[in-house]
Amino acid sequence: MQKTLPIHFAPLQGYTDVIYRNAHAACFGGIDAYYTPFVRLEKGTFRHRDVRGIEPGNNQVPHLIPQLIAPTAEKAEKILSLFIEKGYKEADINMGCPFPILAKRHNGSGILPYPEEVQALLSLITKYPQISFSIKMRLGWENPEECLKLAPIINELPLRQVVMHPRLGKQQYKGEVDLKAFEAFQHVCKHPLIYNGDINHIEDIHRIQEQFPGLAGMMIGRGLLANPALAWEYQQNRTLEFDEMKEKIQSMHTYVYEEYIEQLKGGDLQILNKMKAFWEYLLPNADRKLLKAIHKSTNLHKYTQAVHAFFNQR
Repeated sequence: MQKTLPIHFAPLQGYTDVIYRNAHAACFGGIDAYYTPFVRLEKGTFRHRDVRGIEPGNNQVPHLIPQLIAPTAEKAEKILSLFIEKGYKEADINMGCPFPILAKRHNGSGILPYPEEVQALLSLITKYPQISFSIKMRLGWENPEECLKLAPIINELPLRQVVMHPRLGKQQYKGEVDLKAFEAFQHVCKHPLIYNGDINHIEDIHRIQEQFPGLAGMMIGRGLLANPALAWEYQQNRTLEFDEMKEKIQSMHTYVYEEYIEQLKGGDLQILNKMKAFWEYLLPNADRKLLKAIHKSTNLHKYTQAVHAFFNQR
């Protein structure tokens, strides 16, 4: 019998904001740690939504880890000082983001081909012994050898864990995960290692767990957006029935919708866009006609009609 691994909810920009995380924890759970989408400096300052998203008073999840993205230790320290000011004792450093606009400035996976820059960025870890650091990374930007060249630097650092998504940055989310390259990295990594990438079903969790014994956990992103019950089902070793699932999704939807109505007073188009993002990955095998009506709705009235039709399907 396999032991049950901790499940970490990956941060996804534009999807797993504070409202979504709170709703997920309240309606589904099964998550050992939620991560905030990365906080970054924009023109030397913070975006309001990033500060709001990490504010402890706004978060009701059992365990939240803030994530930062920066190309230099100096910029990373500015963000870290915000985390410390808010009372956080943990921080995750993003070296995995594949978005070209950020990567070309050596943020996220764009820094991976440059060992000296990685070493300089991660030097801040030893400066803050009071903070428990983790890093989230990819195999490399251009080729999977990059992570192996970085392993000696990473192994020397006092890290809580390393999260590895076995794709290249330039792939973004296309193509297959490279499990051979993941195995090669697992052999050289001295820190607790968490697997991330293309986990959509309980079977995927068990398969990866079997293939890579000794993992410290799994991080799931899009798989949890598609099936918010995935972590709970894995922990409980049972699949939710259709009606149970529908009821939980409905209560989660109500939670998210009401929070956006409250937060974005009068911004109907903003609310509509936020709610469409809620459905973007959700239940890909559900009735396509009903999902299409939700995505095509042009105002909140049409949206609520389409959602009503979805939840009242037999």
